[in-house]
Amino acid sequence: MSLPWLWRKWSRAAGVFGALLLISFVSFGFSSRLHALYDIAMSRVNTLESGVSDLEQQMLNIKSAMNVDSIRQYNIQKITRIFDERNKTLTPKEKYEIANEVYIASQKYTNLSVELIGAMITQESGPAWKTDRVSPAGAMGLMQIMPVTGMFMASYGGITWTSAEDVLLNPIYNIRIGTRFMSALIDMYGLEGGLAAYNGGEVRARIWLAEGKKDGILYQETQAYVPSVLQLTELYKNML
Repeated sequence: MSLPWLWRKWSRAAGVFGALLLISFVSFGFSSRLHALYDIAMSRVNTLESGVSDLEQQMLNIKSAMNVDSIRQYNIQKITRIFDERNKTLTPKEKYEIANEVYIASQKYTNLSVELIGAMITQESGPAWKTDRVSPAGAMGLMQIMPVTGMFMASYGGITWTSAEDVLLNPIYNIRIGTRFMSALIDMYGLEGGLAAYNGGEVRARIWLAEGKKDGILYQETQAYVPSVLQLTELYKNML
């Protein structure tokens, strides 16, 4: 076997091996680039999906906020209608602020509703919702709060007590104090017991509850007050 022939054979073999090696390197490089391109594409897809997800969440948040605001406006309009035609001394802005405060209280205290607060105010201060009403016993404002009770509850609500007239004849402060007090009474005595305590005092309310709500224990005014407020509450719930 001649040396030139071996050289040619070795050269062909080396050429084939080199070609295969080159193909392998090219294939590896192409595969790596293909994987890199795939990773970039998937990253962009994930970014796009994340953007779509964020947009969907934002839309849900906007929709939820719109629903909450619709409920708020509905309740404010309901409260405003209760006394709108009867109280000519308040401006539309003042009426709106009072109605808004009632709504805020109904959200703050889960055992109160817009309708219950409205019924109490109607029963306490009259259908016209007279913000400056003072009873013969000295109860004041929309929710007819006694000055001693008002002073005590104001300290818990962050309201600076200057005088009974300044605080309790301010309808916003009056509602804040009255609803806080009523919510606490309901927590202790339930709805009917809380109403009885609010109107006639806690001592008689406790006795009334202990005696199975017998007639003759509550003051006559309180005996009529409890069912009247409950009836008004149902009436306001059925308002459109």
